[in-house]
Amino acid sequence: MTGKDVLGKLDLSVLSTEQQEKLRQFKIKTRIDNEKYLNSHPEVEVLIGDFLRDVLLQRPADIREFAADHFTNPKLHLVTGSKMEGRSEME
Repeated sequence: MTGKDVLGKLDLSVLSTEQQEKLRQFKIKTRIDNEKYLNSHPEVEVLIGDFLRDVLLQRPADIREFAADHFTNPKLHLVTGSKMEGRSEME
C-alpha cells in the first residue's frame, strides 16, 4: 500500500475538534516553514531538477544505486555551484 492510500483512509473523526484544529495549524506551519527553507536554499531546486532530468534521460534499472551514485558524485557541488551562478546572472 502506498503512502497516499494510507493517508486517504485516515479517519479524522477520531480526533476531537481541538485536535483537528491543532493538526490543521501544524500542517499550515509546516508548509510555511518548508517554503521558507526552500526559498532560502535555491540549490535544492537545482539538485532535484538535475537528478530528475538524469533519471528520465538515463532510466536506470536500479534507481537507488543511481541516486546514491548521483548524490555522492565528488563534483556535484561544483556542478550545482556553476548552475547557481548561471541563475543569478540571468536574474
